[in-house]
Amino acid sequence: MTDYILTAGAILTMDPKNPRAEAVAVSGERIVAVGTLADCQTALPGADMRDSGVAVLMPGFIDSHSHPVLSGLATMPPGYYIAPWVAPTWDAVLAIFQKAIDETPAGTALSFFGYDGLLQNHDAPTAVSLDAIFGDRLVLVFGNSGHTAYVSSAVLRALGWIDNPPADPPGGSYGRLPDGSLDGSATEVPACLALAHPVLAALPGKPLQGAVEYYAYMSRAGITSTSEHTYQTSLKPAYEALAALPSSPLRVALYHMSTEADCGEPFVSTAPQTMLHKRGIKLWADGSPWVGNVAMSEPYLDTPATRAAGIAAGVAGEKMMNYPRERLDALLDEHAPQGWQMAFHVNGDIGLDIVLDAFGRALEKHDLLGTDHRWRVEHVGGARGEQFRRAASLGVVASMGPFQYYYWGDLLDGQLFATETGAGWQRFRDAFDAGVHPSFHNDGSVSPPTPLLNVQTAVTRRTSSGAVHGPDQSATLWEALSAQTINAAYALGTDGDVGSIEPGKLADFVELSADPYAVPPERIGEIRVRGTWLGGQRIDVEEFVEASGQVDHASFEKLRAMGPPACCHHAAHG
Repeated sequence: MTDYILTAGAILTMDPKNPRAEAVAVSGERIVAVGTLADCQTALPGADMRDSGVAVLMPGFIDSHSHPVLSGLATMPPGYYIAPWVAPTWDAVLAIFQKAIDETPAGTALSFFGYDGLLQNHDAPTAVSLDAIFGDRLVLVFGNSGHTAYVSSAVLRALGWIDNPPADPPGGSYGRLPDGSLDGSATEVPACLALAHPVLAALPGKPLQGAVEYYAYMSRAGITSTSEHTYQTSLKPAYEALAALPSSPLRVALYHMSTEADCGEPFVSTAPQTMLHKRGIKLWADGSPWVGNVAMSEPYLDTPATRAAGIAAGVAGEKMMNYPRERLDALLDEHAPQGWQMAFHVNGDIGLDIVLDAFGRALEKHDLLGTDHRWRVEHVGGARGEQFRRAASLGVVASMGPFQYYYWGDLLDGQLFATETGAGWQRFRDAFDAGVHPSFHNDGSVSPPTPLLNVQTAVTRRTSSGAVHGPDQSATLWEALSAQTINAAYALGTDGDVGSIEPGKLADFVELSADPYAVPPERIGEIRVRGTWLGGQRIDVEEFVEASGQVDHASFEKLRAMGPPACCHHAAHG
């Protein structure tokens, strides 16, 4: 590779010792010097000069919690994306249904992802209502949270379940009519995937292509590193194939699902470790706020919004936990000695109390207190302020979801919960003050990849409507940018290589059309991403997508059987 010196209108390094620079010197994949042009020329004499031509160069954005391959299967063609930011109303969902009917041959199986009863303000589909729209087609509608699925009667017929409805699977349930027959709905992953299987198996197209398109989607948002938080070994060939393509745009850290028998096994791959590595184990404490199964101490309200979404009023409490405490302890005892980073999905404050209790016990038992273990809690939307301080005292880091506040904040405050709880959802200020190294994520495909919008949301506390709730929980711009760069790298254990523009680190950059410090805070999300760099090479997204056409897609047919990401998995563990 050619040595070069790269310049921009400004370089925002995210290194507090040297926050701004005018040039960066790169040799091979790594940064040699950062500072003035003269500094870089001294460090790398004779290097080529390159002007990026953009207003700002920053370290590439990092999404600390995502599901790129499965998100691509769920949201990209041949599937149809109907999430509220694509189809904000039920009428808009119906328009996409009609488009799918019009542009596919009769009898083609159809899959839709992203129904949200709260934001689209509509009752959940049933087999009867889907039949009225689609007739005798195999049709699947997956809920945006990953907790629910709905199918047409043709799917029930294909499964042989019209006259012989099955019992509920462990950890899931089927919706039933008064006579015990199925109504076409399912709740929780085991039941949802059983309903989904006939549709997913019948979909046309190349199974890996959706993952390729989702990688490109994330790259165009400025992301250069991310994670897979529902990793299972069957996904390994897909991730290796993506890492091997020219201009592959993402580094990926893997978090193996604790529900997999081999989750504690070492990871060996043909991909370079800087592109693909196994970091930890993913566990689930509770469920999703949007379907009413988070372990909260505060009650869900009885409002038109909760009634439309089928959320029961009252305190959900500890009964929404996935793990009996003894099972949680057993899992941590099994995997902590293996050296893996533990990462717990948890939204409710009761859930977080239980997770922190279990973490404290396991960390002490296994002599990990005071070490650089970086055990994680994911989402933590309903966390209380003092819980972040307790997490910090244990060395636990928090990966937070500004998207929860941005899209659902108006409903959280006064429609889902009382203002005292709902207005403070995603307590950014408390998290930064506590020192839990907050990072930000979009939990694809629960929300689209929008790192700059995440920054805007944390700084302004503005929702998608422009309303402000809990302004005392806003973050500073530096903090919010850190959460999408160096803090996110810290959460993934890759801060020695990425997350800031410093000598010795990999040359991963994002090009921006404007300086975040030079635009009004409420317009940060409008800044355009002009491109990304990975390991000193500017990413050519089109080359990456085009090269994927040479992959033997037939070898990835089993991907479809896995279904959408279990980002909000809520299964029983005995």
